[in-house]
Amino acid sequence: MCDNLKRDYQICEELGRGRFGVVHRCYSSVDDGYLACKSIDKHSLTSDPADRRCLDIEPKILHLLSGCPNVLRLHNVYEDDDYLHIVTDLCDGGDLYDRLSSGNRFSEPDAACIFKQLMVAIACCHRLGVAHRDIKPDNILFDSRGRLKLADFGSAELFGVSEMSGVVGTPYYVAPEVLMGKEYNEKVDVWSAGVILYIMLAGVPPFYGDGPAETFEAVLRGNLRFPTKIFRSVSPEAKDLLRKMICRDVSRRVSAEQVLRHPWMINGGETTSMAAELT
Repeated sequence: MCDNLKRDYQICEELGRGRFGVVHRCYSSVDDGYLACKSIDKHSLTSDPADRRCLDIEPKILHLLSGCPNVLRLHNVYEDDDYLHIVTDLCDGGDLYDRLSSGNRFSEPDAACIFKQLMVAIACCHRLGVAHRDIKPDNILFDSRGRLKLADFGSAELFGVSEMSGVVGTPYYVAPEVLMGKEYNEKVDVWSAGVILYIMLAGVPPFYGDGPAETFEAVLRGNLRFPTKIFRSVSPEAKDLLRKMICRDVSRRVSAEQVLRHPWMINGGETTSMAAELT
């Protein structure tokens, strides 16, 4: 292990293991607190340029986003011949995937509380010219106080000079324009976030199939529905927001900033007298 890393941090127990590396809890005597250290094994990376790119892009993006609320904060980066070590906030409160996997539906106020934090993070990323490109429940973490932290920027891209391209993302959450092989913009994150909100309120995804191929076909059709049995108790404001986010026409899809200004967000998921006007 990198000597400088061992000098600055005491490496503790393993928290998780992924395709390319492992995450440990680590203790900082300077900050008198615990953080997380993700160690990426360079030798496990394939010859695929995309894998190598992930190694370079994530620390740079996290550094750029260091002032963003609700984004995982980068503390230090260490590198040697074998590993890249990324020290970040410790998020030991689980992730949104765990909270959704029980199949329970969120009340609208509870969903809005979490979703506002996510959209604040995405809006800040977009203001700084960063598209996450892999917004999904697994990448939405919580710290010990329950605060949301958007993580895993290995697929992120800087935009502004030109539009982005390339198929990245996860079947349930990827935007249709990504699958069509077209150039796209940062609103792919808005689509993905909208799918997450749909699952929080419905307990099921809006587009799915028996395997990735069928799921991709459903996403490409983009036929957004609100089954009465599931959405009977969901407010018109929430459904209006979902329609605006999960919109195949990118020119009509709202931006992250517009999501934060939507009545459902402003009112914290509480229904208002505007409900009848938004149906």
